Amino acid sequence: MSWMKTIPSVAAAGVVLVGGCEVGPNYQPPVARAPVAWSSPVANGLTDGASAASSWWTSFKDAELDSLILRAASSNLDLRVSEARLRQARAVRQGSAADILPTLDSSASYARARQSQNQPLIGALPLPPNFPFEYSDYKAGFDASWEIDLFGGKRRALEAATAEWVGANEARNDVMVTLLAEVARNYVELRGGQLRLEIARRDLKLQEEALELARFRFQTGVTSELEVTRSAALLADVRATIPPLDTGLRAAMYAIAVLLGQEPCELVAELSPPMPLPPTPPEVPIGLPADLLRRRPDVRRAERQLAAETARIGSAKSDWFPKLSLTGDVGSESVSLSKSFEPGSLFWSVGPSLQWRALDFGRVRAQVRAQTAVQEAALATYEKVVLISLQEAENAVMTYAQEQNRHRALADEVGENRRSLDMAVSLYAEGRVNFLDVLDVRRSLYQSDDLLAVSDQAVSLDLIALYKALGGGWQTLRQEPANALSSAPLP
Repeated sequence: MSWMKTIPSVAAAGVVLVGGCEVGPNYQPPVARAPVAWSSPVANGLTDGASAASSWWTSFKDAELDSLILRAASSNLDLRVSEARLRQARAVRQGSAADILPTLDSSASYARARQSQNQPLIGALPLPPNFPFEYSDYKAGFDASWEIDLFGGKRRALEAATAEWVGANEARNDVMVTLLAEVARNYVELRGGQLRLEIARRDLKLQEEALELARFRFQTGVTSELEVTRSAALLADVRATIPPLDTGLRAAMYAIAVLLGQEPCELVAELSPPMPLPPTPPEVPIGLPADLLRRRPDVRRAERQLAAETARIGSAKSDWFPKLSLTGDVGSESVSLSKSFEPGSLFWSVGPSLQWRALDFGRVRAQVRAQTAVQEAALATYEKVVLISLQEAENAVMTYAQEQNRHRALADEVGENRRSLDMAVSLYAEGRVNFLDVLDVRRSLYQSDDLLAVSDQAVSLDLIALYKALGGGWQTLRQEPANALSSAPLP
């Protein structure tokens, strides 16, 4: 039949046309220039010979921290939100891909109808007595349409949707990086708080013993009441440090539970037993600044957003050009169901249609200018994200190294204060110094002990901040987009 020959010919013409020109601009990834070396000194265990380990939390050698990290990665609510947005972006991308292909609709209907005997045309004609004014109508068929992507507007839309999809995956990776750092940070604060609480309770016990001794010496007339009041004041000062430490411990436990998607009190029993502060590894590889830009998900996401906005310029430009569509339908219509498949009941139509905005008063041009401005903003955002990532990494490298220098100085101070206390106790036993001197030395030792514990905690926290700034963690616990396309490469 002639119509059977016409449809393949028109479809073949559409296939040829769909491979035509594609409106630009074509996306070129921006060149992010990173320094060849860190400006901060790479010292105190830092090395730039290799990139940081992806599973950085395992370097602390703490089984409880490892367990918390894995549980958070499987149940955190922020991560569930980002994964839902990733599925949304994937679905949008699938819709854009389907928009390039033809659509085929099927329909079937039945109607019982009756015509008027007095209508203008039929009523004026002589009709036989059995003329069927009342009849049934059976109709079934297929409608097809295909807007041929002659100038690439739909392909640019697909390109933008693909970039958004990959960008949504990088957003999820960014949430993962923040989550891992938050769990580790709260855990270190918990263990550091337990260490400080242990120091405070130990000193509290010593101060209680010192107060009893001062009272005994005052009652026996050996010394004045001044020693008693000074000792009582020091005891009160130490006792006042304990409630804030207890509060901080509970707050850290509650924060960890919420990060794991649980009720705040859920982990109190598990985390309450004191554990040592996780030690930092002796060597921390951090790689080079160029590695940073490849690792950080926020940089990768900003690059994909720039790619999406660039593709949308081409999509907007395609409205300048005509739109060619192929439409057709084929089916059967009959007053009798038994005759529906007879050749005489068949009908079909096929043909192209062309639409072109003859006059739009600059609407398309304005849309192109608006989208170009959006693309320029995305480029500036990408450049800003690159600079911020370098800034955060440089700060983290410097802070970690300097805190270790401070930690060594505090350790020396603690050692000297311990020697001073031993000397003061010996001299006091010989009657060469008074009890107030012993109290002053003990106060100095407690303060330096507490500062050293804070520095122990700070070294670990600074290392966590360094790992976060380097963008580590998501490489191990990420979920890749399904069916990743070559048209959506990672930078």
